[in-house]
Amino acid sequence: MITGFLLDENAPLSIRTGLRRRRPALRIWRVGDADAPPRRSPDPILLRWCEDHDVMLITDDRSTMPVHLAAHLASGGHVPGIIALRPRAPIGRVVEDLELIAVATGPDECRDRIAYVPL
Repeated sequence: MITGFLLDENAPLSIRTGLRRRRPALRIWRVGDADAPPRRSPDPILLRWCEDHDVMLITDDRSTMPVHLAAHLASGGHVPGIIALRPRAPIGRVVEDLELIAVATGPDECRDRIAYVPL
């Protein structure tokens, strides 16, 4: 089971709202929250934070995130996983898929890779 998610600042806030309705115990931060990385944090900082807190990153950044992930892995880092949002994806479907990922994914199943939702 996934221990939590970090939403980047461009991910719709309605994702957190929907996930909290379905899974209130799931840890969900958003960039800019008091206990999360500050707004405008560079992607390498987000990846390090996710590694340190053992959470998956949910991002709308499909273009540069693969480059930053490769650099993070090359430097010896790891991440529990990255979930990239597909363009114009219906929020309800995204929330359903994230819930499925949270409850049905093994701890290393998404490690060091990018998955796309909706699945």
